[in-house]
Amino acid sequence: MDCENGTNGISSLPAKDGHFKRKTAHLDMRIDSHHHVWKYSAEQYTWISEEMAVLRHDFWGPQLREIALAANLDGFVSVQARQTLEETDTLLRLADTEPLIRGVVGWVPLVSPELPEVLARYADCSALKGVRHVVQDEPDDQFLLRADFNRGIRLLKPFGLVYDLLIFARQLPAAIEFVDLHPEQPFVLDHIAKPTIQNDQFDQDWEVHFRELAKRDNVVCKFSGVVTEVRDACWDLDSIRRYFDIALEVFTPKRLMFGSDWPVCLLKTEYLRWLQTTEQLASHLSTTEQAEFFANAAINAYTL
Repeated sequence: MDCENGTNGISSLPAKDGHFKRKTAHLDMRIDSHHHVWKYSAEQYTWISEEMAVLRHDFWGPQLREIALAANLDGFVSVQARQTLEETDTLLRLADTEPLIRGVVGWVPLVSPELPEVLARYADCSALKGVRHVVQDEPDDQFLLRADFNRGIRLLKPFGLVYDLLIFARQLPAAIEFVDLHPEQPFVLDHIAKPTIQNDQFDQDWEVHFRELAKRDNVVCKFSGVVTEVRDACWDLDSIRRYFDIALEVFTPKRLMFGSDWPVCLLKTEYLRWLQTTEQLASHLSTTEQAEFFANAAINAYTL
């Protein structure tokens, strides 16, 4: 097993019913369904600790274009990294000038009484495809079941917005109950719900609840942010193969989408290594199935 220095950065890179509509396969497209951009400041990005030095840099349009060229990508979905309306506005402004950004998952104050006015403000922003709250950092594992939070979620569908679920595996039981409260709301599960990945131990609890959540057809899933959940110092394809196989089995290529979680993935892997790993994992799929995984699942989920 080869270890990779996560500090290498990127400079070396050469519908109305609430369920997801299916379109004709785009066989020649590649969409990264999950990435972040920022102009780094310690005050604005307090979650980036000293141990994450590789992330304490600007990741913006030029770096995005470099990745797209090296990896032959056609577009990205930009996801919030700060829980502020300023973050949402920043991503939307960048999307206006950067054609590679096909859609934005922003942040809005879902528990605020002012949410209706905030959503109305963004009603004409075609680039805003969804919203997300960093539930994984909430101290209460039942946060998803709060009444005020669910009132906010009920307002999203009339605005055509997806909700991205960012949780740890231990929060999956609450997520299942939460999704069942909103059978017509489209959901996207980030990072396969962040199982604890160890080379000598499989996360059995994750599998049980992950399989159950996948039974809800208004949920699609991102195979992204996986290597950063590996607890071992090194990882290889076999470290994550079983997690991919389960995700592919229960969500199928039509409801499982490729994502990188760049630049956070740099803590464990270079961009191209992650892309090549997923290509290997998906190599047994048909051309049409690979098109679903690498492009169409994201296009359909976010109406890109």
